[in-house]
Amino acid sequence: MRTILVVGGGQSGLQLALGLLAEGYGVTLVSPAGAEEVRSGGVTSTQCLFGPALRRERRHGLAFWDDRAPLVRGVGVHVADPGGGTAGAPARGPAARSGGRGTAPAASWVGRLDEPAQSVDQRLKLSAWLDLFVRRGGRHVRRRVGAAELERLAADRDHDLVVVAAGRGELADVFPRDTRRSAFAAPQRTLALAYVTGAAPHPSGPILSRSAVPGEGEVFTLPTYSLAGACDAVMVEAVPGGPMDRALPAGAPGEEVLDSLLDVLRRSAPWEYERFSRARLADPRAALRGACTPVVREPVARLSNGALVLGMADAVVANDPITAQGANMASLCADVYRRAIVDHGTRPFDEAFMRSAFASYWRRARQVTAWSRVMLSGPPHVWELFGLASRHQATADRFANSFSDPSGLIDWFLHPERAMEYADAVRGAASVRRPPSGPFRTPAAYRRGPDPRPVRSSHAPIS
Repeated sequence: MRTILVVGGGQSGLQLALGLLAEGYGVTLVSPAGAEEVRSGGVTSTQCLFGPALRRERRHGLAFWDDRAPLVRGVGVHVADPGGGTAGAPARGPAARSGGRGTAPAASWVGRLDEPAQSVDQRLKLSAWLDLFVRRGGRHVRRRVGAAELERLAADRDHDLVVVAAGRGELADVFPRDTRRSAFAAPQRTLALAYVTGAAPHPSGPILSRSAVPGEGEVFTLPTYSLAGACDAVMVEAVPGGPMDRALPAGAPGEEVLDSLLDVLRRSAPWEYERFSRARLADPRAALRGACTPVVREPVARLSNGALVLGMADAVVANDPITAQGANMASLCADVYRRAIVDHGTRPFDEAFMRSAFASYWRRARQVTAWSRVMLSGPPHVWELFGLASRHQATADRFANSFSDPSGLIDWFLHPERAMEYADAVRGAASVRRPPSGPFRTPAAYRRGPDPRPVRSSHAPIS
C-alpha cells in the first residue's frame, strides 16, 4: 500500500486525504486541532461553493448539509454612488441623512446562477470531515508543524509523498515566491467578517451580494449555514488606509468587530445596513479580522535535508477573497492532485511528478489569479461591463456563472480590448435597455485605481 502524508486539515487537505483513503491509500493527516476543537473554535473565513465544487462533495459522500444549508441562487453587484460622500468630502441630500452615501446604489443588478451555490461554516464542515477521516481508517496526528518538523516528517521513509496543505505562516514560506506570477507584495484589502442572525432577507432573494464602494473597498453578504443554523455572513474588504479600514478596529473582540461592520454598512452601503441593522453575532466566536497577501509560490520545496514536498491550494496559490474562489479552488486542487496521484501508479513521486500535478492545477488556477488581480485593481473596462450588466441580463448572468467556471473570463472580462469588443457587440443588440437615470459612469476613484502603491499591471497576460 502506498502511503501519503498530508500536512494541513483545511478544505484541500481533508478533501485530498478522504479521497485517497477511498482509493485504497494509507493516509496520515497532521493538523494542530481535533474535530471538537475545530468546531468550537473561532470562525476562519466566509466561503461560497459553486456548482462544480458542490458536485465533487456529493460525488464523494461529503455533502452533509444539502438539506439544511440555504441555496444561493444568484450573484448581485451594487456600485455605490460616487457622489455620495467620499473620503474628505461631505455627503449631500439623502446621503447626509444616512450618515454616508446615498440610500440607493448607482448601479445594481443580479445575475442568475445555472446551479445553486451553498455556504457552510468551515468549523462545521472540517470538524465533520475530520471525524469521517478517522472513522474511515485514516491516521490523524495532532501536531503543529513548523519548518523544522516538516523536514523530519519529509525524511521519514514511511511516506511515499508529503503534501503541504497549510496555506498560512511558516509552512507556506518554505515554498519560494514566484515573482513572475505574483503581482502584489502586500495585502490589497484588510478583512473583517461576521456570521450573524437577525438580518432581513435580501430583497432580490438568496444571493451572494457584492457592493463596491469607490475608493474604499467592498461589502459582501450571503446566506450561510453555521453553528446556529441558517444565518447570514457579512464581510468588508477595505482598501488599506481608507475610510473603511480606519473604521475596522484591529484586535477587537467579536461584538466590536460586528459593531464596526455595521458602522461601515451604515455609512458606505446603506442598502445593506437596512437589512443588518438588527443583526447579532451567531455565536461568540463568529467574527474575524485579518488580511492576506495574494501570492503564487513554487509548487515544490526542497528542504535543507534534500527532501522534496509538494504544496497545494493556498500554500502555493493564495488569492484575495474578492472573487469568492478560495474554497472552490481548494476543492479543485484536491481533485486534481488525487487524480494525479492515482494515475501515477507505483512510480516514484519525484519532482517531475510534483511539477506536473501542479501544472494541471495551474491551468485553471491562473484564471482565478488573473481575475482576482483585475477585481482588486479595478480597471475602467470592469466598470464599463458592470454598467452594461445593469441593463443586459445575459451579461449579468454570464458574470454570475463565472463564479462556477472562471475559465471563460479571458474571452470577455479580463482583457480591456476583448471587454470593449464584447460590450460594443452587446450594445448593438436591441435587447439592451438604457436605465431612466442615464448611462452608468466609471467612478473616478476607480479610474485612478484603489491602491496608490505600484503593482504590476492588472492587464498582464495570464502565464
